[in-house]
Amino acid sequence: MAIALLVMFWSVVWPYVTGALLLSGVVAAAWWLWRTDRLVRQRDHLWRQADLINAGRRTLPEVDAMTGTEFEELVASLCRRDGCVEVRRVGGANDNGADVLGRLPDGRSMVIQCKRYAPTSTIASRELRDLLGARVHFGADLAVFVTTTRFSRPSEKFAVQHGILAIHRDHLGAWNGGASLMSLADINGAGQGDARHRTRWKQAYSK
Repeated sequence: MAIALLVMFWSVVWPYVTGALLLSGVVAAAWWLWRTDRLVRQRDHLWRQADLINAGRRTLPEVDAMTGTEFEELVASLCRRDGCVEVRRVGGANDNGADVLGRLPDGRSMVIQCKRYAPTSTIASRELRDLLGARVHFGADLAVFVTTTRFSRPSEKFAVQHGILAIHRDHLGAWNGGASLMSLADINGAGQGDARHRTRWKQAYSK
């Protein structure tokens, strides 16, 4: 019955049927192009991210040989690699306890203190207290302390209690190797070489 009616009134409805078919074809083509473009952009982003990691990767002995300024620039570049914005190095005389400032990908502000010390050195709690002062001075949401050495037990405890992201030598190796900055927050206050930490380090690295 429906087919018979369609045949009878074909001269009237054919423009509408043709238009509907054409519109469907245009919509399908547009969806296919959008999906293809999205896939290409995602793959391009992954390739660019991998290139950034490979280009910025340094061995820890190479980091140890850097000057303080070079180390601060490395930390700033790792932040940019992880999607942080407005990143700038401010270290030097009268830096008010900050070496790097910027914003995390989620918009929160951060202040970073960088200490390139010999691996045998230890970060004392007083240096973390200075960073707390810098967080207040700059009105930052997050304070990060990055070092090429380790934290003393009291300083590590102090960092966790006051919400400071304490990146010691092992964490720096993970970050430099491709782990994201914020993935290190999941293992903050842990590690510095013990077996349990190395398992958690691998989990952070895979994020």
